[in-house]
Amino acid sequence: MTAVTEDATFEQGWQDWHSAREDYFREPLGWLSLTALHWLVETDTTFPDLPGKWRADADGLIVTAPADAGLEIDGETVDGTATLAPQEGAPGLLVRHGNRTVEVIRRTGDVALRIHDPEAATLAAFTGIPAFLPARQWAVPATFTPFPQSRVVTTGAVVEGLEHHHTALGSLAFEHDGAAHELVAFAGKDGGLQVLFTDATSGVSTYPAARSLAVDAPAADGRVILDFNRASNLPCAFTDYATCPVAPAENRLTLAVEAGEKNPR
Repeated sequence: MTAVTEDATFEQGWQDWHSAREDYFREPLGWLSLTALHWLVETDTTFPDLPGKWRADADGLIVTAPADAGLEIDGETVDGTATLAPQEGAPGLLVRHGNRTVEVIRRTGDVALRIHDPEAATLAAFTGIPAFLPARQWAVPATFTPFPQSRVVTTGAVVEGLEHHHTALGSLAFEHDGAAHELVAFAGKDGGLQVLFTDATSGVSTYPAARSLAVDAPAADGRVILDFNRASNLPCAFTDYATCPVAPAENRLTLAVEAGEKNPR
């Protein structure tokens, strides 16, 4: 394969990834459809953008509404009182209201409602994700060293008072411009790794709280590629109604990673 062909393949691979990312955020009931985040208390509360009364305690959520309010859980109309038991950190449980979805989540012990509306202004205004042009220099060789035992790393969140707990599997060491750097790697998907990091571009051209990098499972000798061209924004970069983690202190790089997605705001 010639260098020209290799470059074309590299750029096409990035473009396919970038297009898939934009399609993901165009989903009609996805992150850009969020219009509210309501935290619940132990007494019945009403909200101007929702029918019914809502409360939550240590056991779960209780919603009270008449049948004509149009709330549905698992295809059944709420007529009186219904309960849901969202799990800590898990995907939300869903209540339907017409073409909208009310997502019930539990975070750091508290329960909240996130409203998804396919007619949300943020979704209608979405024109794509700004990003640096792909560059091979940002596909960086690294070495993964597993910890003797996995450990839990606790980070804060973009919502004050919330915590996220991550399973840390080891460290990733790499060099850039002759300087050594190291990142803590969390458990990722399909046997791979995930890194949450900030760098010198954070809060300047990229989102300040963190970007995420998915990393393939390392080879037997620990070799792996950190392709910062695919450093991606967390949902909180697009909406005020997400509860994303911030980067751990160990992963605040001093170099400027001018690769991957930029701040969409």
